Amino acid sequence: MLTLALAPAAGAGRPAVAGLVLPPSGVFALAYVHSVYRAPSAEVFTARGGRFTMWAVVSTSDGVLDYYALDGTRSRTPDGGRLLRLAVPVTYGELPLIATPIGRRTLVAGGRCLPLYPASGARRITLTVRPALDDRGGPCPPPFRAVTASLAS
Repeated sequence: MLTLALAPAAGAGRPAVAGLVLPPSGVFALAYVHSVYRAPSAEVFTARGGRFTMWAVVSTSDGVLDYYALDGTRSRTPDGGRLLRLAVPVTYGELPLIATPIGRRTLVAGGRCLPLYPASGARRITLTVRPALDDRGGPCPPPFRAVTASLAS
């Protein structure tokens, strides 16, 4: 099980996502390549307390924002991406997911990435809130560099 950690990470003194250290804002994203539009996209969350709230969707494609069919305010990110701020943010205690090489689900936080998908097949993942003890993230691959830049904005 992957964890969304809010207790201090070992040696870092800051919260972490599945061992991926969060920025002080608590903002992280679940990035992926949209299966229909083939566009880098991400669901954007903020971690607080023992929960995390999805408050936006960001993508390189307007079609992805249309696909979600959610009410909210649309704008552009400084790097030209499309941003949908949800009218009604959604809060989770845990979030079950399926990760595949096609969508390449990846956690993004603080300019670093942690791939969640296997080399082949599918992997069931549940994001929950609990302490993480290490930082397993690394540089973000090209499809998700734009998402990383959007989070920093």
